[in-house]
Amino acid sequence: MVFFSDMGGLGKRLDWNGVTSILIHSLGEVSMFLFRIFLWSVLSFSLVSQVPWIQAQEPIQPIEEMTPKNRNLIELGKMLYFDPRLSKSGFISCNSCHNLSMGGSDNLQTSIGHNWTKGPINAPTVLNSSMNLAQFWDGRAKDLKEQAGGPIANPGEMAFTHELAVDVLESIPQYQTLFQQSFGEGGINIDRVTEAIAAFEETLVTPDSRFDRWLRGDESALTADELKGYQIFKHSGCVACHNGPAVGGASYQKMGVFEPYQTDNPAEGRAAVTGIDADRFMFKVPTLRNVELTYPYFHDGAVWTLEEAVDLMGRLQLGRSFKPHQNARIVAFLKTLTGRQPTFQIPVLPPSSNSTPRPKPFQ
Repeated sequence: MVFFSDMGGLGKRLDWNGVTSILIHSLGEVSMFLFRIFLWSVLSFSLVSQVPWIQAQEPIQPIEEMTPKNRNLIELGKMLYFDPRLSKSGFISCNSCHNLSMGGSDNLQTSIGHNWTKGPINAPTVLNSSMNLAQFWDGRAKDLKEQAGGPIANPGEMAFTHELAVDVLESIPQYQTLFQQSFGEGGINIDRVTEAIAAFEETLVTPDSRFDRWLRGDESALTADELKGYQIFKHSGCVACHNGPAVGGASYQKMGVFEPYQTDNPAEGRAAVTGIDADRFMFKVPTLRNVELTYPYFHDGAVWTLEEAVDLMGRLQLGRSFKPHQNARIVAFLKTLTGRQPTFQIPVLPPSSNSTPRPKPFQ
C-alpha cells in the first residue's frame, strides 16, 4: 500500500522512507502501519493551502491531462510498443501482456511468454504507470525506460536479445528514418528504443473518472452508495496506502500485516532486489485506477473479483472484516476510479526488408 505521492512542496520535502526506516526497527509491523495512518491524517491538514480546497480535503487527487512533448518520439514509441518483431517469436509485443484494450493488462493470472511459458507474476497495468515510484512489483526497474528493456531480453517473455532487437529495427528502412526524426544522428540502439517506448507509455493516463469529477466539485458525479463506499474506504485506513493521483503506486507495503497472505507464488517482493530479509513480501502497492478492468488481483493474480479483493485487504491489511453492505459500497466506489481510456490510431507498422531476421516462434 502507498503512503504518499506528490503533494506539492510537502511531498518533495518529506523523505518518507528515511523516516520509516528509523522507526521500523522499534515498531512492529502492525504498529508501524497504524503509525502511517496517523501520520497521513496529521500531514493532510498542511495540504489545504497548497491545492484547491475541494481536493485539499481528500487524500486522492485527480489525474491531470498529459501534454505530449515530443510527438515524433511518442509515435515511434507507439510503433515499438505494438511491434511483435521485438520478440524472438515475432508474435509477442508489449501490448500482449499490457493490452490497451483491456485496461493495460492481460486479465490473466500470470502472463504467457515465449513458447507458452507461464509467467512468474501477474502483469500490472501500464495505465498511469508513469506515476509509480518504480516499475515491476518488486521495484527492480527505476523507471519506465529501464522497465521497457526487461521483457525483450527475458527468455520467459519476449525471449530476444537487445542486440537482435536492434538488428531487426536497423534492417527496416522506415524505422531508420523514424529514429533519425526523433533522435537525430546516431542510429538505433537499445537505449533509444526503450526511451521511445517509455515516452509513449507516459501518455497512457486515464483522467476524467467520475471520482475525479466529484473531486473537482461535481456533486452529481457519485451516487449515494458510491460516496458512502468512499467514506468507508477513507475512514477504514485504506487511504494510508492508496492515495495520491494514482490511488497507489508510490511506495512498498508488506502483503499481510494482520494476517499472513497464503499463496503458492514464489515471488519474494523487495527482498529479491535488496537482499534484506525484512523486505520479504514487501510489494509495490498497485494503483487502484481502472481497477475494475485489471482483474485478477494481487501479485499472484489469485483473486478474480473486487468483492473478494476488498474482503482480503480488509482482513489482512487493516485487521477488520467488512460487512456485506460495506463491501458492496467500497466496490461501487472503486468502479468510479475508471477513467477515460487512451484513444489513438493503431499504428501501421513498417514492413520488414529482405534482410530482416526471420522470427523463430517454435524454438
